[in-house]
Amino acid sequence: MSIHGVLGESTSYPKTYQPDTLYAIPRSMGRNEINWQDDKLQVGVDWWHAFEVSWLNPQGISQMAIARFGIPASSPNIVESKSLKLYLNSLNFTEFESWEAVQQTIAKDLAACVGADVEVSLFELDAISSGSEADTGFLIAHPKGKCIDKALDNSEIKVELVEHPDAKFLAEEGQSESVSNEAEKEYQLYSNLLRSNCPVTNQPDWGTLAIDITTSQYIDEAKLLSYILSFRQHNGFHEQCVEQIFADLSQRYSPSKLMVRAWYTRRGGIDINPCRVSDSSLLPKPSRLVRQ
Repeated sequence: MSIHGVLGESTSYPKTYQPDTLYAIPRSMGRNEINWQDDKLQVGVDWWHAFEVSWLNPQGISQMAIARFGIPASSPNIVESKSLKLYLNSLNFTEFESWEAVQQTIAKDLAACVGADVEVSLFELDAISSGSEADTGFLIAHPKGKCIDKALDNSEIKVELVEHPDAKFLAEEGQSESVSNEAEKEYQLYSNLLRSNCPVTNQPDWGTLAIDITTSQYIDEAKLLSYILSFRQHNGFHEQCVEQIFADLSQRYSPSKLMVRAWYTRRGGIDINPCRVSDSSLLPKPSRLVRQ
């Protein structure tokens, strides 16, 4: 097995409970590439939503649920996505006494993989679709603030394809450092054009990116969009991309408050939604967008 586990390899799906299927990837692999203060990237959560969770009750009847896993950004590892899919499939024909037993088992196994406590919640499909559990965040939400996807429409800028994202896209032309305004301003901006590639399979990952930032620096929406588009050919895991953006915005704009979060589209029945904040009090509730 490679350092990326089973991702990108042909595999057989287990039919019995196999917690050792879970494969850990050190967060340091991505953070070393960012080359910024590691501790400032450890405030936040990666929310994983799994839509194909099933097991057997004591009667041998299949049970079905939607799951949310909250993995703290301070954990030393993330879990490889395909290994998680295989692990969840290993529960399909395993009997559990109760929903609570399933939840506790998954929490225990994920914690052992990522090296930190993981919040695991299971939701009944009927309860979500009826709207009685709207506060769980599974009903379709919308990003807050202003969409910047048309910020370049009236400019003559040609957006070139680049292999790696570069914070220089954020800088004003001929300007190496930010110029402060008189007072801080809060920006709520989002884009549906975030795209990167899986570093193992090279398959595209699409997502919506939201930025809530309070800064005395002027934010040029066109340049911010150019920066987001520079990720289009970047090979990086979801978590690493969000952390790269968080680090670059922090260094460019010196914000007093910052939240960067992404909602990535689903693959293999699982979507990944990393969120990083400058202070834990800024952490939002998990949610789900229309493309998910």
